[in-house]
Amino acid sequence: MTSVDEQKDLLGHVLVPVANPKDAERTATQLKPYNPEEVTVVHVVEKGDGAPDKTPVEHSKSVAREAYSTFKMAFPDANTHTDYGRDVVETITNVASDVDATAIVFSSRGGNRIVQFLAGDRTLKLVTEADRPVIALPLVEE
Repeated sequence: MTSVDEQKDLLGHVLVPVANPKDAERTATQLKPYNPEEVTVVHVVEKGDGAPDKTPVEHSKSVAREAYSTFKMAFPDANTHTDYGRDVVETITNVASDVDATAIVFSSRGGNRIVQFLAGDRTLKLVTEADRPVIALPLVEE
């Protein structure tokens, strides 16, 4: 095991997945007080497995652009990355590796347990399958 001095700063380069502009605004607001050194914002366009895509690609690209623009109001120097994949969590972890992120930081999107179960509970999968630290930001009253 490496010593703390040999490890990268946890908030040195964070990867922040965002789903839409509202999610981007909430996440940026929650992340701002922690002042990460570098931020890469990722939007994953979920692709169908041989079936038609859930949303048209142009619409997905538009949502990503709006989310990035919203996030950059709080973090103007944030890098942006759009990726495509059938498995959103796997795509996020691959992007984290590609950009050499020190941690994946996200804001819980909430929802009741049944909705989380039916959606496959991506939060649980991200926390248990990522190859680097995953940080869940504390909820902030809106």
